Amino acid sequence: MQYLMAIDAGTGSVRVVIFDTKGNQISVAQKEWNHLEVEGVPNSMTFDTQTNWGLTVWCIQEVLKSARLKGSDIAALSATSMREGIVLYDKEGEALWGVANVDARADAEVRFLKEHYEGIEEAFYKISGQTFALGALPRILWLKNNRPELYAKVASVSMIGDWILAKLSGVIATDPSNGGTTGIYSLKERDWDASMAEKVGLKSDIFPPSLETGTVMGTVTSEASKLTGLSTSTKVVMGGGDVQLGAAGLGVVKEGQVAILGGSFWQQVVNIKSTVVPPENMSLRINPHVINGLSQAEGITFFSGLIMRWFRDAFCDMEKLEAKERGIDVYAVMEEKASKVPVGSHGILPIFSDSMKYGKWYHAAPAFINLSIDPEVCNKASMFRSLQENACIVSAINLEKIKEFTDLDFNEIVFAGGASKGKLWCQILADVTGCTIKVPKVKEATALGAAMAAGVGAGIYESMVTAAEDLAVWDKEYLPDAENHSKYKEIKERWQEVYENQLKLVDRGLTQSMWKAPGV
Repeated sequence: MQYLMAIDAGTGSVRVVIFDTKGNQISVAQKEWNHLEVEGVPNSMTFDTQTNWGLTVWCIQEVLKSARLKGSDIAALSATSMREGIVLYDKEGEALWGVANVDARADAEVRFLKEHYEGIEEAFYKISGQTFALGALPRILWLKNNRPELYAKVASVSMIGDWILAKLSGVIATDPSNGGTTGIYSLKERDWDASMAEKVGLKSDIFPPSLETGTVMGTVTSEASKLTGLSTSTKVVMGGGDVQLGAAGLGVVKEGQVAILGGSFWQQVVNIKSTVVPPENMSLRINPHVINGLSQAEGITFFSGLIMRWFRDAFCDMEKLEAKERGIDVYAVMEEKASKVPVGSHGILPIFSDSMKYGKWYHAAPAFINLSIDPEVCNKASMFRSLQENACIVSAINLEKIKEFTDLDFNEIVFAGGASKGKLWCQILADVTGCTIKVPKVKEATALGAAMAAGVGAGIYESMVTAAEDLAVWDKEYLPDAENHSKYKEIKERWQEVYENQLKLVDRGLTQSMWKAPGV
């Protein structure tokens, strides 16, 4: 029997998943990783290629071992990754420098571009659907300004998922869905626009081939085979961005379909035609989909999953012990307790990620507003529920912005990622949005999307669309409660007003922003 391997390089971890050709998950191996802040470089998030390659190799070895499979059993593999994160290479194809997705070191470079090239961000946004907030141009310019000896050696650039595929195949390339998030890309042409780099004084000959998702790049090299246990006959296939492949893994492959990916970050995406011009106010980001002819209008909620991890590790030691004794996940224990908390979490309003404001994007200082000293009201359960509610509220606001831009209407949302494992979180999302929430049987939709890409390359599936339609299987549906939906509308309006006032404290220098886009 043939199997497919997906490698998912997320913001907080790398995981490797093996699927059979029917889309059933066979085994998974995962390692958390951390991104490094460079001393003296504020807001830096360096991607440690050396350490992280070792973690990736371990996961590949472990997933084969746990599945009791040989490398030759894997017909093909593909990779996906956090978007916006980039790796730069020298002429030998060795990684020189990498940054994770929310690296925000290039503040001065963004300001320089805006001040010295009037209207350039707006002009590039019309072509690429991206602003400088998470784009590659300011980061590469930072390298040129601050590490000129490294910049001089740069011969190629790719995304982090592409870096994994390059390590396995020896071929550096990217795809539209992931490469498009650099902002050096054309939505319409689905290819690099090197003239953008040339216009701001950067190298314009560093852009590798752009291959559609599902394209065979080669096979596993002998060197990578020795390290990982994979076979040199295993095909290495172009993958894509985590959100877009996640959408494909959910069957969201046609215009007007909607998905929320609940991982380290939460992304809300709506499929639109690739000919749609991005909104003039730059309120949303527009990305190429992994489906040729489609793009995605996207909202992002920052750090939702990572905030939950922080809350778990900072406050839930007792729940960890209880979860261990009962043999269940600690988040399941927390949800049991939170389910007894009423809608609105006794008025607690978490202040973490703002809704999408892509043109001028920054967050207030992290906070919980309306805490009480009554332990029956303000406790771990109510604070945990408030975080769940808040992620859903910000998602709903972002989807409202997308509706306004696209004129598309929808009453069904596909929900996947780690957050969709929580029954309470799914129901809250239904109640907040007023939409039916469909949860897939395979929760790791991003990895399934990467496996689909591998299967297309191996000739197992005809296309990403047919693979998605065949493999997307539904587990549960959650219907909205009309009374709760009405309550959440009021809470959402109150939260937006409170958040605006919290931003004013940042503006006055009284509190420190949780995250701020470079140049803001």
